Amino acid sequence: MRRRILQVSAVVSSAFTLATAAFGIAASNRLMYVKKKDENLILERETSAKRYDEVWYANVPKSEKWIESQNGYQVKAIFLEPHATKRYAVICHGVTESKVNSFKYARMFEALGFNSVVYDHRRHGDSGGKTTSFGHYEKFDLKAVVEALKLHVGPGLTFGIHGESMGAATTLLYAGMQDDADFYVSDCAYSDISEQVLHVMRTTTRLRTPLALKLASFFMRLRDGYLISTVTPREAVKKIMNPVLFIHSLPDDFVLPQMTMEMHDLKPGRKALKLFEEGAHAQSFNLHPKEYEETVAQFLREHALLESAIEENV
Repeated sequence: MRRRILQVSAVVSSAFTLATAAFGIAASNRLMYVKKKDENLILERETSAKRYDEVWYANVPKSEKWIESQNGYQVKAIFLEPHATKRYAVICHGVTESKVNSFKYARMFEALGFNSVVYDHRRHGDSGGKTTSFGHYEKFDLKAVVEALKLHVGPGLTFGIHGESMGAATTLLYAGMQDDADFYVSDCAYSDISEQVLHVMRTTTRLRTPLALKLASFFMRLRDGYLISTVTPREAVKKIMNPVLFIHSLPDDFVLPQMTMEMHDLKPGRKALKLFEEGAHAQSFNLHPKEYEETVAQFLREHALLESAIEENV
């Protein structure tokens, strides 16, 4: 009888272990291989909304570059250079998007007297990389892009980094590590990816317990080599000394605006906060392009980065 009980217990234990492993792998897959938007649909969306202009793109001076990531793959970047200047903005798109979504910001910075660099995050667009890490590995790819820009321009470079959503989180994580840009713009970044994933789970699924996240995190550590708990822009902003413009829309229920407010409060020194009264996640520029540009212009002006850039190109 005892032997029978032990056998049943072993079977139950094995079944539970297998079920837990299967759930953990499935949960980590949802994060590591997050479903991306179709690239053709992104292009059609941006073109129909007049945020991407084929004529402009065909005529703007540019060069395409493949940049070696320290993570072991190539990152696709485009250097857009409408001005004879050494002032640049590096633009980081959000998760599931591509560099096409960054062109609207490139046009904005062009109007402000800056050249720009747009690129695809790992596992997005034309870039390599097998998984999405929500800023952990992406910050090192951003570092590679910045180093390529420094090499391309040489002495006298002035540059900023603009990020949207995951791109904004990546920007802040990079800045917490390097802080070598003259300015940063963080548009609707999450302050902690664990909290963000848990929020999405609770608002879009029936899962209410953090157990699923803990299992996913455990398997991501085994499979992708990092702890999801380390992806915390909230901690990175405490180390950033150069100026940061934080942007968010108040109705955003995907990444809550309170995350941006918190990071603005935590960031020491020079900073600014702009909260738009309307707009879903990552829609501030799309709904308010003029006000958005004026906000960035005022931020740059306050830090003596706008007028000299424009004068340089008059």
